[in-house]
Amino acid sequence: MGERRTILVAGATGKVGREVVAGLLAAGAGVRALVRDPDHANLPEGVLAVRGDLGNPESLTGAVAGVDGVFLLWPSFDPQGAPAAVDALTAGGAHVVYLSAMNVRDDQEASRNGVWGAVERLVEGSGSTWTFLRAGGFATNTLEWAEQIRTTGTVRWVYGDAARSLIHERDIAAVAVRALTGDGHAGRKYVLTGPATVTQAEQVRLIGEAVGRPVRWVEIPVEQARRELVAAWGDAGLVDGSLAYWSGLVTEPEPVTGTVQEVTGTPARGFREWAADHRADFDARPVPAARRRRP
Repeated sequence: MGERRTILVAGATGKVGREVVAGLLAAGAGVRALVRDPDHANLPEGVLAVRGDLGNPESLTGAVAGVDGVFLLWPSFDPQGAPAAVDALTAGGAHVVYLSAMNVRDDQEASRNGVWGAVERLVEGSGSTWTFLRAGGFATNTLEWAEQIRTTGTVRWVYGDAARSLIHERDIAAVAVRALTGDGHAGRKYVLTGPATVTQAEQVRLIGEAVGRPVRWVEIPVEQARRELVAAWGDAGLVDGSLAYWSGLVTEPEPVTGTVQEVTGTPARGFREWAADHRADFDARPVPAARRRRP
């Protein structure tokens, strides 16, 4: 790895960001965490919490000064503000590892690549070196079912037969740490997935297996799901695109890649392992403190 590198982690208090922080510490890197409130960041010992906000580019100047790398997760479905933020983060030439999305493709129109593709283009044009992590669906998104599972033992949602190759946040972080602390990753676009496809209904069954009680899938009308999503997201176009995507996964499952193992030397974790790691999030019963793990 050579000289000790100092890395700025944006989104350090999120589920992926916390794993990146932990992995960087384990790798011996110096870690700065970009947070809005350093006093309440609750980060591990050895991490320097620096005040800053991606929505306020002026606040990034001090945070990024002297760092060798930046882990970037853009926190919005809207790229507004991203040009100034990327300019600030790359002003010193730091290597950027950007958590993008698997639906970004180089062979399709830029408009179809959404906010993730827009931020990729900004990073590519910044003059800094970069690595893009085009991750598939996050396993942590199934935490949206946690309240239903805890209180009713069921998940009421659409497209139970949609097959997804969901990825564990620790595997995303493991690849990010390699790209931030090692050589040979500049200019790479890594498509990251879990090791197999698992239908949504099967994900629910595996969560039940992890908590030690049956959990059922209940299919609801698509229009009902659409109303709930529009109310929650506020963007009908995004909702319709998401529903169409999930519908397509019933007949054409998401792809599976071996990139996690190729980069880290360790196979990607399956959904069963993810569910076991997050048992406390879904279990209605108290879990002894010694067995609790931070998501």
